[in-house]
Amino acid sequence: MKTLRDVSVGSACKVKKLHGEGAVKRRIMDMGITKGIELSVRKVAPLGDPLEINVRGYELSIRKADAEMIEVE
Repeated sequence: MKTLRDVSVGSACKVKKLHGEGAVKRRIMDMGITKGIELSVRKVAPLGDPLEINVRGYELSIRKADAEMIEVE
């Protein structure tokens, strides 16, 4: 299983599945990350947390813990 955290900087991927339950999954979906959407990793902070991604035409910073809940292909 490849997660968003495993994607290298500058690479694009497609969301395959969202893991997590309840409010956590809902928050990820509210940010615009849903099944089938294309996104790309723009930057990673020097210590690795957070990641900056480009999704639906805007930049979004997401924590590593949340990135691990997003399965990509």
